[in-house]
Amino acid sequence: MRVLYIGGTGTISAECVRQSLERGYEVYALNRGRQPGRLPEGARAINADINADPEGARAALKGMSFDAVCQFIAFRPEQVERDIGMFKDTAGQYIFISTASAYSKPPASQPIREDTPLRNPFWQYSRDKIACEDALLRAYREDGFPVTIVRPSHTYSEWSTPVAVHGHKGSWQVLERMRQGKRVPIQGDGATLWTFTHSRDFAGAFVGLLRNPAAIGEAAHITSDERLTWNQAYETIARALGVELNALHMPTWLLDARGKAYGYDFAGSLFGDKSNNAVFDSGKAKRLAPGWSAAIRFDQGVEMALAHLAKHPELAVPDPEFDKYCDELEVVADGLA
Repeated sequence: MRVLYIGGTGTISAECVRQSLERGYEVYALNRGRQPGRLPEGARAINADINADPEGARAALKGMSFDAVCQFIAFRPEQVERDIGMFKDTAGQYIFISTASAYSKPPASQPIREDTPLRNPFWQYSRDKIACEDALLRAYREDGFPVTIVRPSHTYSEWSTPVAVHGHKGSWQVLERMRQGKRVPIQGDGATLWTFTHSRDFAGAFVGLLRNPAAIGEAAHITSDERLTWNQAYETIARALGVELNALHMPTWLLDARGKAYGYDFAGSLFGDKSNNAVFDSGKAKRLAPGWSAAIRFDQGVEMALAHLAKHPELAVPDPEFDKYCDELEVVADGLA
């Protein structure tokens, strides 16, 4: 099987590439070539920027056809409309990476299933993904374009420990605050349920969708069945660090309002996603990829991420701006007490 990944070096896509290679597939990765060290060995790199220079990408792919094209870096409807024209005659399947944040916020029902309405008034990112899905499904209905839609939720890898509130430089500063005994912000009372999925588990289901005729015209989320409150998640991270959690529970609106001075826009990621219960029914993914189920618990995934961090100190990126933001939140919280 010949598979093209558009992307291939990200948190989710790199593991999908790796597991595709393990199955013996002929794998190509079309991307800008800025993170060559993240592309698994054995994948064939095609350097082109499909979003900034679509004609350059078209030229780089000239004469090639694929059993499956996996699009990880399309975020707006005009980008998938471009892809429809580019791959309608050269792909046996086109898999679009959407987002579980597209589901109705607040959720219309629990657990969330694929027929849960798509509507997110808080986050433009999610609305754009919904528009992408609409364009692709229209092409499927009208012209038979072989689309499969995948909706990840909070998927993470060993490259980063997942948290809800962090600065522009990632989650390391949150971990450092924990180590120092400082308070770390958690939205609301931390009691909402959340689903974390390790990229290895995600990829296990994803590769089961490749050139799967039952997946054509379908949308499915790929998520773990484990459910944790945000308090439990942060306590798990603190325990893995060998420290006590010093939580700073703050109203979501206040996290967003105070963050604007630092260029943070938490309205979408919190109101439109992480401040809502996110409990998923993963039955459809299990039907489309028989034998699959998520196997990595959150505590295990955190240990893996911290072990990777210990081996890669370059990932420990200080964020003094976020540290200052958190310190200011403490002052505000003390004033509200």
